[in-house]
Amino acid sequence: VLYELETGIAKSNAPEKRLKQLEEIVSVVRLLPFGRDEAKIAAAVRAQLDQQGTPIGPYDLLIAGTALSYDGVLVTRNSSEFARVENLRLEDWYG
Repeated sequence: VLYELETGIAKSNAPEKRLKQLEEIVSVVRLLPFGRDEAKIAAAVRAQLDQQGTPIGPYDLLIAGTALSYDGVLVTRNSSEFARVENLRLEDWYG
């Protein structure tokens, strides 16, 4: 997730503003590591979605694998993509 946010800042028309927002978020949330367990879950999700013919992007797979591994709720504006992932709890704070 942090990579996706940093990419958004790099592409932004207002990078200073976005960087400040990111720093505020990072100061109050726990950053979760991505390791073997998360990779296994992400790989299983990819295999299932590929088999169903409904793949999602590679970074979204890593994000979903992490959320599932930690039994977390994924906050996203991209609910339609992540809704394909079985047992993934989603919240859209923008919709």
